[in-house]
Amino acid sequence: MKTITTTDELAQFCEQAKAGPYVTVDTEFLRERTYYSKLCLVQLALPGREGEAVLVDPLADGISLAPLYDLFRHPGTVKVFHAARQDLEIFFVEGKVLPQPLFDTQIAAMVCGFGDQVGYETLVRKVARESLDKTSRFTDWSRRPLSPAQMTYALADVTHLRVIYEFLAAELDRTGRRPWLEEEEAMLLDPETYVVRPEEAWKRVKTRSSSGRFLAVVRELARFREEYAQSRNVPRSRVFKDDALLELASTRPTTVEELGRSRLLMREGRKPEIAEGILAAVRAGMAVKAEDLPRPEARRDQLQVDSALADLLRVLLKSKSEETGVAQRLIASAGDLDALAAGARDVAALRGWRAQVFGEDALRLCSGRIALSAKGGSVRVVPI
Repeated sequence: MKTITTTDELAQFCEQAKAGPYVTVDTEFLRERTYYSKLCLVQLALPGREGEAVLVDPLADGISLAPLYDLFRHPGTVKVFHAARQDLEIFFVEGKVLPQPLFDTQIAAMVCGFGDQVGYETLVRKVARESLDKTSRFTDWSRRPLSPAQMTYALADVTHLRVIYEFLAAELDRTGRRPWLEEEEAMLLDPETYVVRPEEAWKRVKTRSSSGRFLAVVRELARFREEYAQSRNVPRSRVFKDDALLELASTRPTTVEELGRSRLLMREGRKPEIAEGILAAVRAGMAVKAEDLPRPEARRDQLQVDSALADLLRVLLKSKSEETGVAQRLIASAGDLDALAAGARDVAALRGWRAQVFGEDALRLCSGRIALSAKGGSVRVVPI
């Protein structure tokens, strides 16, 4: 079991990887106590069951991950991940790089009929015909030295991935669905996916109110929380949680004394620097001019949904999923179906490969140009 602890060793391995068709990649990180993930380990494996697999220690003194980032930019080697979203965010934040070309085995498995958000352990069992020991999954990856059990667990996340990748890549080529995967991965490879703007943080806060003034205070409180969390690298929930944010937006305290009456604000949020930031955010929200107040986006629960049509669309989706072997959730979300049944047409289910698989027939169903017929356990599309 080789552990790379120097830049030269990493550079040698990455040069070797550039000569191959692909390299499998995984990471171990911690994020419970920080805003940004702390990268603790990188696992890499070369093609073939006997291909070299290594652990890269990013916490080793003096090591630079520049050779790894150079490999990520190399167009001749596919970078294979499973459920790449969090891994890619780490590399984008750390090195301002996104691995290309990319192959995400979780997305590929959904396209190939393995169900919704299939886990790595399931693919190892079904494709590689192996089992995983998950006892080291939640250990502290920042502590050194790593235990033999940790190292074995970490390497398994890239060694079995080779078999899974080769199987799924062949299946995508056989079915002609590789473009579907590439379409799905476009979002993962868009830098905007990993940019968190404090002024937009309020859009992640779930609120039932449509009051512009209330939303203006929510916006300013969320902006302060995000900026504070980013600047001090602490989880946003450590500043104050969403329930406290919504309470503060309702009560709108103007003094420390009024702030002290909050029922939901925890001790951390009562620190002087946070308390001052909260009061300043409330003042800023209250000072927003009427014409500049934020407007809530139309929520799905506000749409005038034709419930009977929505039910028919669900039947159509289930039929298409069974016919193509593609996970229902990947083809269309419940929100997409409700939006279609309410007359909306700017939904993901009507674009790209989804339109071919489901969207075109969904529009025909909505306009009464087709009907659904049940025979036995199957559903057929019938032109009208």
